[in-house]
Amino acid sequence: VLMNFKILGIEHVAIAVNDLNQPADVFGNLLGIPHTSTEDVEDQRVLTDIFDTGSGKIELLKATSEDSPITKFLDKRGQGVHHIAFLVDNLVLALKELSDAGVNLIDTEPRIGAEGMLIAFLHPKSTSGVLVELCQKP
Repeated sequence: VLMNFKILGIEHVAIAVNDLNQPADVFGNLLGIPHTSTEDVEDQRVLTDIFDTGSGKIELLKATSEDSPITKFLDKRGQGVHHIAFLVDNLVLALKELSDAGVNLIDTEPRIGAEGMLIAFLHPKSTSGVLVELCQKP
């Protein structure tokens, strides 16, 4: 199947954490990856702590409420990789073409995520059990 949208690279790997301090120390101080932002993404009920390697980011995710998707993830699986995000050139086109190809979408329309990105998630049932996020720069 030839798709008309393009994957431009890995935008970030998101890691669900109970506390930001210890992992931030590892990625920031120990590994020396520059911390670029901390953002409260209210509609996701999550605090993001972003470290930018220059060719992809690490995004630490901490729940801000008991009904956050991150709280549910941590209760079920514990701390660890939550999702991988790919940067795309055209998110609307990507969602249409993937849906037409039979991919199960969590988000049928783009929404705003951290750093003002347009985002949408693909269901892990369609992606070998991995939660995949697609992002487009604003």
